[in-house]
Amino acid sequence: MSRTSARSAARAPSARPTATKTPQKALRKPAAPAARTRPLRRVPDTKPAVPVAAPKPVAAEAPKPVVATPSVPPRPLAGPNGRPRHLLTTPPPPMPSDGKPVNFKIGDKAVHPAHGVGEVTAIEHRELGGTKGMFYILKILDNGMKVMVPTNAAAQAGLRGIMSSKEADAVLDTMRAREVAVDLQPWSRRFRAYTEMIKSGSPHEVAKVLRDMHRLKFDKDLSFGERRLLDQAKSLLMKELAFAKKVTEAQLAAQVADIFRA
Repeated sequence: MSRTSARSAARAPSARPTATKTPQKALRKPAAPAARTRPLRRVPDTKPAVPVAAPKPVAAEAPKPVVATPSVPPRPLAGPNGRPRHLLTTPPPPMPSDGKPVNFKIGDKAVHPAHGVGEVTAIEHRELGGTKGMFYILKILDNGMKVMVPTNAAAQAGLRGIMSSKEADAVLDTMRAREVAVDLQPWSRRFRAYTEMIKSGSPHEVAKVLRDMHRLKFDKDLSFGERRLLDQAKSLLMKELAFAKKVTEAQLAAQVADIFRA
């Protein structure tokens, strides 16, 4: 080998091993983080709390006596022709009266048209509504209620004495009648007519309500309103009839039951 070729061989760079490049994976952009929703903060009420005073205890009041006022006779329901139609019978005969003003003394029995038989327990001077006067103090025998009736308006309020035995027989004859006192539709109108008959204070009208409700009871179960009418008629009439016939209420109830079974 010549000296020139040896030098060129010495200068030639030595062969280096080449590194193989691996392909890089495609870079992905990271996903944007989801917006975080902050919970709403409750703003405290800045208004100062108003202290609430505790309710004061209310003392129980004693029951006030019922003051009876003069009653106005109810107007009967009118039919298409303008005439009363809630009663199929003729008007009941009026209660006999001797024409004297109503006058009771302590211990007497008196009949109030809305409460039934009561006993005059006192006659006192009272002041009600700025008006002074004398009052009958009645104790209703059926429930012990206390009722006050002005002495100068007792007749106008419907206060009367116990009926006689003859009058009681006439009332029992009214119960024996085969007619129906009210023939109206619907039931709401019949209930109103029966209620007016009870409020009239006439024993004959109350006897008709008692008669119709008893007969209806044999046909079907009474509704709440019908049972109420039956109970009202009993409380207003049965005790007075027992006093008039001088029998016990049990004996009179048995006699009335026989009338309705006949």
